[in-house]
Amino acid sequence: MEITFKWKTSDSGGGQCPAIYDAPSGYVVQGKKIDEATRAQLRDLAMDEDAVYVPADVIDRLVEERLAQRATVPA
Repeated sequence: MEITFKWKTSDSGGGQCPAIYDAPSGYVVQGKKIDEATRAQLRDLAMDEDAVYVPADVIDRLVEERLAQRATVPA
């Protein structure tokens, strides 16, 4: 799968984590591994799935971008 870096959290002092990437038909999210207590709260986690924590600003920025794109598309 080919991915393209979009941005990282505004609080990141260095490196590229947490971050979000464009992927074909979706996104790849890079974040901190969650602990076992948090993992136990996930629903229906399949063997080939995992979860990471990312700060809200990473996702909020994505929502803002998508809303701006929709606003520029003619009805």
